[in-house]
Amino acid sequence: MPGDPVEEANVQAFLRLIRHAEHYPDSGDDTYDVLYGGGRFGSYATHPNRAVTRWGHTSTAAGAYQILFGTWRDAKRRGLVNDFSPAAQDAIARDKLRSRGALPAVMRGDVPTACASLRGEWTSLPGAAQSRMSMAVAEVAFARFGGTKR
Repeated sequence: MPGDPVEEANVQAFLRLIRHAEHYPDSGDDTYDVLYGGGRFGSYATHPNRAVTRWGHTSTAAGAYQILFGTWRDAKRRGLVNDFSPAAQDAIARDKLRSRGALPAVMRGDVPTACASLRGEWTSLPGAAQSRMSMAVAEVAFARFGGTKR
């Protein structure tokens, strides 16, 4: 049901879980100004669009959710965001929960199903190619961030 406090708490907890996974095992899960590879950017006016090469990969990923420049540009074109502020980054991540079909699982607190739907978007989630986080750690973190299973 839209506006359900438990469902909204679960969305917030899962967004924080994604941020945590993207920066795991570092504790910077609320760092919205980080570049791929660990550098920082200085303005939220727009996506920094800096191609960084690290660990044998080149990426424009930036922000708390490591959003690619093309993803941000598409969200801006669709009118979803106007900048790269923390609120804009959260809006893009929420949009990905919907577009990848994970939102119902997130709202139920079904972390394994949500992660399975989102591994192609966030390769740091449990079970994905670059993940260093186990599903057990993800479920504990989700609960610690205020999520509950329905």
